[in-house]
Order: sequence, then C-alpha cells, then structure tokens
Amino acid sequence: MAERRMVSKTIMQTQKFLRLPLETQALYVHLVINSDDDGIVEAFPVVRMIGASEDSLGLLVIKQFIKPLNQDMVYFITDFNEQNKIRPDRHKPSIHRNLAIQQLGLEVDGSRLVEPGKVVLELTEEGQTVDGQVTDECPHSIGKYSIGKYSIGKYSIGKGSIDNIPYKEIIDYLNSKTGKKYRDNVQKNRSLIKARWSEGYRLEDFKQVIDNMVKDWSGTKYAKYLRPETLFGTKFDGYLNQGNVVNREKKTDERLGF
Repeated sequence: MAERRMVSKTIMQTQKFLRLPLETQALYVHLVINSDDDGIVEAFPVVRMIGASEDSLGLLVIKQFIKPLNQDMVYFITDFNEQNKIRPDRHKPSIHRNLAIQQLGLEVDGSRLVEPGKVVLELTEEGQTVDGQVTDECPHSIGKYSIGKYSIGKYSIGKGSIDNIPYKEIIDYLNSKTGKKYRDNVQKNRSLIKARWSEGYRLEDFKQVIDNMVKDWSGTKYAKYLRPETLFGTKFDGYLNQGNVVNREKKTDERLGF
C-alpha cells in the first residue's frame, strides 16, 4: 500500500466540504491518509486515534463523502480516485475489495476500484500518469509531452470536471420520475445544475434530491414544484438531506416560504 496520499482542492474547497464542522473535515483528511489503494479505510482506529466523534463519521456518510461497507466501520471514500492516482504496477488491491463490489456495486477498471460509469484519469499515451507518476516506459526527463495537449484535454478531464457535467442524465432521471418532458439543453436548467455542480455536488446527489422530493411531494399540491427551478435551486442541500416528514404539507409550506 502506498505511503503517500493526496487531497484535492476540487474536493476540499467546495462549499459542501467547507460547511462541515472542522472536526469532520479533519476526520475526512485522516481517513484519506489511512485508506488503502482502493480508497477503503477501517475507520474505527482512525476515529480513536484523533479523538473524533462517531457523529462526524455519520455526517461524512450523510454528505456522501464516504460510504459504509459493513457494521465494522469499514468505509469507501467516494472521491478517492479523483484525488489519488496509483500506478497499476504499484497498486495493491484492498482486502475489502470484494465487499465493496458486493455492497456498493463498484467495478474494477484496470487496477482501480471505481463507481459504475465514473471516469477517472488515465495514463497518457507516453506512459506517464496525469498526476506525475512515471512508468518504466516513459523517460524521466522533461520533453515535448510535459507541456501542451497532453497536460490538459481528454487525458486530464474526469467525471467531476466542470466541463463534463451530465446534464442529460440528470434531466432524464427527473423526467423518468415525474413523467415530465424537461429538456437538458435549456440554458436555465443547465445553469442551475452547473451552479450546484460547482459547489461539489455530483450525479448521485441530484438523483437523491429527485428521489427525496418525488417521495415527499407526489400526490400533493406541491407536485407542480417537481421541476429543475425548484429542485436544483439554492435549497438543494436541504432537499438532499430531507428526512421523514411528519407533517408534510406544513413543513413544505415553510421550505417554500408560503
């Protein structure tokens, strides 16, 4: 297992992350540092080591920074592959890999464990990884590939890129749940999705918001608000963490400002 771990500003400087309590932020960093090469970590010793509360661990689960694999506090770090790229010849598969595949439906992409449909950074054509690790097939010197088309572009843009937002998949999912015909090429819909994406939310968050509010509003007078303008607006985080509502209409009135 690698002795070095990276944390990315694309994760750490999002509004979603910075809104977490400082203890929870620190716990996340320690979980990343102590994870194996598949982004899986046994959280119990980490929690004990830094004196963090299990509530902080639960908050990371709620915000989907980590996903639980079993009752023994083993977790998968959702954005591990966006922050750490490990050469195939150095990668040591996790002892919990099969558990992650069974519990979360993860897939093996080359040597890496990834979420279905999620693209992660690949090796460049000259054998160098985009994070600067050099394979035996690449000369250890600065050459024509260190600057230019291989430093950006298709080899350095992953699923989380602001230029690769799955507008169509999000809108199609909303339409499938509501029976509506919203279009992904409408600028207003795209700008709402892009705003939330820039805050660090990802496809799974959009689907969760849609699921939560369809469950809460379907069959009520609020069903008309199952639209991009409402769901993907500034109350997105509240909808994402929507729990069981005892008095549905009363609480919905409060959220919508009625």
